[in-house]
Order: sequence, then C-alpha cells, then structure tokens
Amino acid sequence: MPRRRAIVTRPQRDARQWAQDLLAAGIEAVALPLITIRGVHDPALQSALLRARAECHNYRALMFVSGNAVHYFFEGFPDPALAAPAHAAINTRAWAPGPGTAQALRDAGVPAGRIDRPAPDAAQFDSESLWQQVAPQIGPGDRVLIVRGAAGPATEGGSGRDWLARQIAAAGGSVEFVAVYERAAPVLSPAQQVLAQEAATDGSVWLLSSSEAVTHLRAALPGQDWSRAHALATHPRIAGAARAAGFGTVTECRPAFDDVVASIESLHEL
Repeated sequence: MPRRRAIVTRPQRDARQWAQDLLAAGIEAVALPLITIRGVHDPALQSALLRARAECHNYRALMFVSGNAVHYFFEGFPDPALAAPAHAAINTRAWAPGPGTAQALRDAGVPAGRIDRPAPDAAQFDSESLWQQVAPQIGPGDRVLIVRGAAGPATEGGSGRDWLARQIAAAGGSVEFVAVYERAAPVLSPAQQVLAQEAATDGSVWLLSSSEAVTHLRAALPGQDWSRAHALATHPRIAGAARAAGFGTVTECRPAFDDVVASIESLHEL
C-alpha cells in the first residue's frame, strides 16, 4: 500500500519543528503550513499589548490559547513579569490548554510551579479540561486575561474561549482579552500546491490542528476531491471540519506528540 507520509499543517514555526520531531521518531513528514502567523501590526493592538505586559501582575491568571500566544506575548519582553524574581510573591498563574502551550511557557521562563494545564490523562486538551483544574482559583473580583490571536475567522478554539469566559464570570470573576498575533491564509507556492494535490490521493496523513487550516486548504485548492484523503484531527470540531471538506477518512486523536505518533503508526497497520 502507499506509504503514509505525514503532512504537518501547523503555522510555519510549529510545522517545521513538528516535521523534524516526526522524522526523528521514524515517520516521514513534510511541513505544509496552512496558517500564516505574525505579530499584531495595528497600532491600537500593539498599545493594548504593551499595557497588558505592564499590568500582567495585576491579574489572577493569564490564559494563553496556544504556543504562538506565548511566543508573541513575550517576544521583545526580556524580563517577563510572570518569571521575574521581583514578582516571585505575586500569585499570577499562567494557564495553558495543552502540553505544547505549557512547554512554550516554560521555554519563555515561566516557572513550572506557576503553570496550570489539563490533567495529563484528559480526553481533550482544551478550555473545558483546563477549567476542571483551575476553577477553584477564581472567586469574586478575580481578573483573568486571555492572550489570543486577533479577531478573525472562527476556529475550534474560539467557542472554547467564550465558554471559559462564561465560567469565569459565573464564578464572580471578570475576563479581558489581548491580541498578540494575527492569522492569515497562506499563499501556496506551485510546489506546495502540487504537494497538496498529491497528498490528497497518495495515502498521506494530514495532521489537522485547526479547522481554520481546513478552510484555507479548501480555498487554496477549490474543486479538489478529498474523498481519498486521510485526516488526523486533534479535536472533534476539527474532525467535523475535515468531514465537511470531504476527507474520506477522518481519525481523531489527542494533540500530544506521543498520541499523534501512535495514531500515525496505527494507520500504517490499516
């Protein structure tokens, strides 16, 4: 049967690292970023980010929606308030919806003891699982800052963030948002278009970690038949987007690297 190559669709920086890690694990992989990420350019958003950085110690917690949120929040911020020794007594927590975001926080210098994330055995790494761990932290008057991307097309995380904000409000807290990056559809090169067309039929496994990526893929290849394509989706909402796009086989798995590797290897056996 055809070799099951992994097509990594995460944003460029993440896709490159995932492809390298998969290759190290013995899985053929190639990066095909389907979301372009950059820091916010709008002056108003930049000003809001500067204020959030200066005042982050006033929040009960900062919730980072992704590793990119961590990267762009701390980029150009060499002495992050969360990690600075002068703020060691401040109770500001850093919330991460999954292990990748938690690792990004540690890489940024945030002490592991300040980071909260879903239980390792959680069925999903998302806002709902995170809330199960952090709910006891929130009471009347507590402020939470959600660090995310600029407003754009709805993604699988958007409804989760809104749900989390409602839970915080119900517990008596308040939620504010700050945008630290912007998302956009990529412009695929001719070589990337050929790769995508081949991967639609050659047995490759599309690693989908965002329903927005599915939207961009459909826009980049209008009319493409996906009925012979295999998708590995890291959230039920992403799986739904892949099925709506016409992917013939859609498998769900947790987003942790080891789970993704195990799922790809199980597909090899089919």
